[in-house]
Amino acid sequence: MADWLTRHDDRVTLALRVQPRASRDEVAGLHGDRLKLRITAPPVDGAANEHLCRFLARLFGIPPSRVTLLKGTTGRDKLVALEGVRELPEAIVRLLPGVAESEGHR
Repeated sequence: MADWLTRHDDRVTLALRVQPRASRDEVAGLHGDRLKLRITAPPVDGAANEHLCRFLARLFGIPPSRVTLLKGTTGRDKLVALEGVRELPEAIVRLLPGVAESEGHR
């Protein structure tokens, strides 16, 4: 896979660089060895972390309760685990090295 994504069965772990207070929630590409995400929430009283978990849940089509922040509660660099992932979203697949569109991504 990639340095920023590991997958074991239906569990995906992402190494993230998060930019809070963005104009919209989006996958912004890569930032070194991390996936860069922009989110609209400010980094105040855990609001950005909660918003990040809800954004990732929507992106991967899983309940928010299946998203766990493993590291980085106070910084921009975070490690997040997602349980119950059946398929990687296209916004993620297109950033994976050596993955052809026709290969699939289940």
